[in-house]
Amino acid sequence: MSTATVGGLELYYEEHGSGDPLLLIMGLAADARAWMFQIPDFAARYRTIAFDNRGVGRSAKPPGPYTIHEMADDAAALLDTLGIARAHVLGVSMGGMIAQELALRHPARVRSLILACTYPEPDADVERHRQFSVTHLGGSVTGTGEIQIDLSALDPIRFFHNMLPTVFNQSFIDHEFPKILPLFTGALEFGFSMEAILGQVAAVMGHRTTDRLHGITAPTLVITGDADRLIPPGNSDLLAQHIPGATLVKIPGGSHGFNFETPALFNREVLSFLAGTGS
Repeated sequence: MSTATVGGLELYYEEHGSGDPLLLIMGLAADARAWMFQIPDFAARYRTIAFDNRGVGRSAKPPGPYTIHEMADDAAALLDTLGIARAHVLGVSMGGMIAQELALRHPARVRSLILACTYPEPDADVERHRQFSVTHLGGSVTGTGEIQIDLSALDPIRFFHNMLPTVFNQSFIDHEFPKILPLFTGALEFGFSMEAILGQVAAVMGHRTTDRLHGITAPTLVITGDADRLIPPGNSDLLAQHIPGATLVKIPGGSHGFNFETPALFNREVLSFLAGTGS
């Protein structure tokens, strides 16, 4: 567990296991501990690197807005720091957007690519969810797409509570809530910056790769839950259609947080794909 100086920012990272490198890139507002149900299985076979994106956890939280381009460059620079020329790359949600840009901007660094519950660009459903969430938190979205909200009055617990029903199936929330608690405690323990989270929101809303996905050359797995309410699974259809040779897997009943809810299924599909790449 260490920090690296990347582009003038301190990024927290941790390494587990040995073997071919596997870089894990987490989604919006979550830090490296959100991989808790993946790391033991992955580290048994791979040198597994998880890190906190800029804006969350133990990494620096500079004022936003951020861009997915910047965050992809953060990931590439972290690989440089670790002396890793090429890695398997797995990204979920916003992390999948970062992984797309990493494969497009730094293709030589990506040995294989796994894109989980993510999109190539925001669609109308994503925009409606953003507007609903901001309104629910007491803010508004302007006609030009800017979020206006009183950050001083925003309770972090309220923010996470607002996200739960779109990230997880209700049955999981009702019966397995203790499993979700570390996501909250980590965010609060290491300092929660709503300004930085909104910087990440700006990055995901500005993400656009549809017209460039044909340029991805790494073997690619696109995986999603077919009950994802936050990023509808049709977005994974688009990714798989546009990325040459991509494999598409949909987990029946899987929510946006399906790596948390059904880790055995998620891990099995990821490891099977990686084994098929010859690693």
